[in-house]
Amino acid sequence: MNNEMTLGKWLIVLLILMIPCVNIIMLFVWAFGSNDYPSRKTFAQAYLIYTLIVFVLSFALSAVFGASMTALMSEYMLMVL
Repeated sequence: MNNEMTLGKWLIVLLILMIPCVNIIMLFVWAFGSNDYPSRKTFAQAYLIYTLIVFVLSFALSAVFGASMTALMSEYMLMVL
């Protein structure tokens, strides 16, 4: 059995990753399920880790931005009143 991903199989993987909601489900299936392609499994695991890091950073930056905007707006409202 050939455990190598061909160009066509990679194109199908990328096509599946473009479909909302299906992409998350398939990433978990490929990352934690038993499949014949170790490269696809490793890719899915790396993609999930990268997505988690981006999500955490986005949440942290949103919290900082939101807190600073709240502080600015409360000072502005005190100046206006």
